[in-house]
Amino acid sequence: MSQRTRPRAIVIGAGIGGLATAVALRRVGIDVAVHERAPDLRPAGFGISVMSNAVAALRALGIDLGLEKRGQTILHTEIMTDKGRTLRSLPVETAGDRLGAPSVAMYRGDLQAALLDALGGLPVSLGAAATDYEITGDGVRVRFEDGREDTGDILIGADGINSAVRRRRTADDSGPRYGGFLCWLSVTPFAHPKITQGFNAHYWGLGKRFGIHDVGQGRAYWWGTLNMPADEARRWDGDKDRIVRAYTGWADEVCEAIATTPVEDIVAVPAQDRPFLEQWGEGPVTLLGDAAHPMLPSLGQGGSTAIEDAVVLAQCLAAGTDTLAALRRYENLRRERTREMVEVSRRFGGFEQLENPVLRAVRDAYLRHAPQSVLFKPFQRALTPRLLDDAPAN
Repeated sequence: MSQRTRPRAIVIGAGIGGLATAVALRRVGIDVAVHERAPDLRPAGFGISVMSNAVAALRALGIDLGLEKRGQTILHTEIMTDKGRTLRSLPVETAGDRLGAPSVAMYRGDLQAALLDALGGLPVSLGAAATDYEITGDGVRVRFEDGREDTGDILIGADGINSAVRRRRTADDSGPRYGGFLCWLSVTPFAHPKITQGFNAHYWGLGKRFGIHDVGQGRAYWWGTLNMPADEARRWDGDKDRIVRAYTGWADEVCEAIATTPVEDIVAVPAQDRPFLEQWGEGPVTLLGDAAHPMLPSLGQGGSTAIEDAVVLAQCLAAGTDTLAALRRYENLRRERTREMVEVSRRFGGFEQLENPVLRAVRDAYLRHAPQSVLFKPFQRALTPRLLDDAPAN
């Protein structure tokens, strides 16, 4: 390692995971350089749920992003039929009360702004597409597509599901694994009598679902899913009529949310993950968030798990003087929890997107009658953060 007074970390990726990592590392006294391949920090035009585990993790480092003021605390969560009849209420807000940390639904751009504010003016290097890295005698050297280079003590790949750092680390060009359905996503001004403050609802049909979330300031985050072949999902052409037809006859608020949203404000994303990667790092290099453990959206934990990763990484680096040992400790602490998230999310994806009417009836009956302790257990586990202080003693 270099002889700098404080280690210097290079973070590749300025998405939610990368920015959260920069905030957490700076909080524990580590110098950070952030590089982003995009030419600007334009946020994706859809929403995100920052769940209680992420909020509690940030607070463990004394970081309060004021998310409740920027978004909307989730006050009640419903799983409904496509016609809008409640199948089950989930006590997400109760879990937040227990932790003293709410779950917040918000526009992704508002979360990005909160993280940038917390960085306090730290510049982000834009248009910097990482292509390769080299482990040197005193750290790591990163090379970028435009010929630039950067050197540091630590390299953190937080560059998403198509991570260049992961690809270089694993020599794996196989690409993401398709989840079987396309996701439509949007945040739009929306008012409806059923969309009360803190509203958070999932509507389940046959081979398709829909979600509506109050994200504050008179806006709703909505998403829809539809089973389709991978090639069709990847070639989606933005035909809004297809979306309208997919949800014809559904609850009024679902149809109205789609009808009032301009097609240019709808983002289409194939649901994707990857088989779980057991070894994230080597030497001074590690991975974080979707670069390490991309998951299907069933638990709503993609962004929150990346934030939790960032906090645990910062805690491990702050707790010891051996940087390499701290990186391996971080990976070991996160492996079991994130593997579970990836596996549960994929199982739930198949359960939620059932197309067989008979199996759907069985599924809906299970949702109505299963004991709350059984039904909510995977969500309860996800909502409870697992930080450095929660690790068992060696």
